[in-house]
Amino acid sequence: MSLLFVFVLVLSGCSSDKKVEGDKDGKTTITFWHSTTSETAKGMNNVIKAFEKQNPDIKVKSVYIANQGEGSNEKLLTSIAGGNPPDAAYFDRFEVASWAAKGSLEDLTELAAADGIKKENYYPYTWDEASYEGKLYGIPTTTDARLVFYNKDHFKEVGLDPENPPKTIKELEDAASKLTIKDGKRFKRIGFIPWYAQGWFYGWGWTFGGDFYDKETKTVTANDPKNVEALEWITDFAKKYNVEDISGVTDSQGTGAMDPFLTGQISMKISGNFNVATIDMYKPDLNYGVFPIPTPTGTDHTTWSGGWSVVIPKGAKKKEAAWKFLKFFGEEEGQKLFSESSRDFSAIESVNIDLGYADDPIFKEFINILPNSKSRPVMTEGSLYWNELQTAVENSTRDKGTPKENLDKVTKTVTDALEK
Repeated sequence: MSLLFVFVLVLSGCSSDKKVEGDKDGKTTITFWHSTTSETAKGMNNVIKAFEKQNPDIKVKSVYIANQGEGSNEKLLTSIAGGNPPDAAYFDRFEVASWAAKGSLEDLTELAAADGIKKENYYPYTWDEASYEGKLYGIPTTTDARLVFYNKDHFKEVGLDPENPPKTIKELEDAASKLTIKDGKRFKRIGFIPWYAQGWFYGWGWTFGGDFYDKETKTVTANDPKNVEALEWITDFAKKYNVEDISGVTDSQGTGAMDPFLTGQISMKISGNFNVATIDMYKPDLNYGVFPIPTPTGTDHTTWSGGWSVVIPKGAKKKEAAWKFLKFFGEEEGQKLFSESSRDFSAIESVNIDLGYADDPIFKEFINILPNSKSRPVMTEGSLYWNELQTAVENSTRDKGTPKENLDKVTKTVTDALEK
């Protein structure tokens, strides 16, 4: 990938002066790559149709590209390196900084300023994620949050109050123990698995009061004492329930209708608002609720958010038309069209309010916690950091090094990569 980035710099530089805005039929056709499916794809189509209606001189050629997202954008990278990128792309904000640093995305700063698109219009962290070194490279479109989903019927069955879910780590442990049903090494039902679904380590580190990056000193802090404490707790959990036995559940996990939470094999799991659409589709009668991820003290609950953006790849030949599409998608009308179908949260708070998310019994819990949400560090080695943290969790839970040793290693590995 590093070699491809070098080619990107050379080839995009050679083609940056080429401007091909008009097509033979008098319309400008822009190619837009995305990875959306199902209800999300319907939302995308609604945006495209509305944009084309308002801009009859521009046609959007929508192209589905599988697995486009975190660490899986090789096809897009190759197209940029080859001098034939799409004109626009739906892009994971988490990767904007690393791609911008390599010269693979067009700088949108001046275009946004000229059209009045500014940080104040969005949740602040979404704008920060779409920026690098003070310049804007993507227009935020969606955001999300993570809470604990729980089966209320399971709670009633074991004598837990479904209207008073756990607030502290101790209460979470007790509930998980009561909910778990195990026959020998086989789980008939497991109450909770900290690292399952959206239980990524960033969330646990912040939940325990840790941090991962010092913006002022630009220092990686994976081994923050509170992060170590969080990983020690996860490791103890793995030992208590036997990580190999837990693997029997997680390795056979299904999706859609076979999601273990929907089939009743797991009573609680961390997931995002995007999981609501799956439940509505496959198990609409499920009696469930959501609650903030418990903390050691039962206070200062937080979550973390990611989301998507729209970008113009470096070397795009129809930049002017592509920008019009990005602008439409990134403003209230486009985001409302997308969100009301996809059920993804908009990166614009007013859109979420207009769509009634703050009044929905489930969605309102996510909307309420968004002001306290955190986002992953904006850095060129974001994907490496993510992967190294996952390795630290895997190694710690399988007794391959202590949590402190494994997080020290993450800190060093990512720091060394940033210094290169």
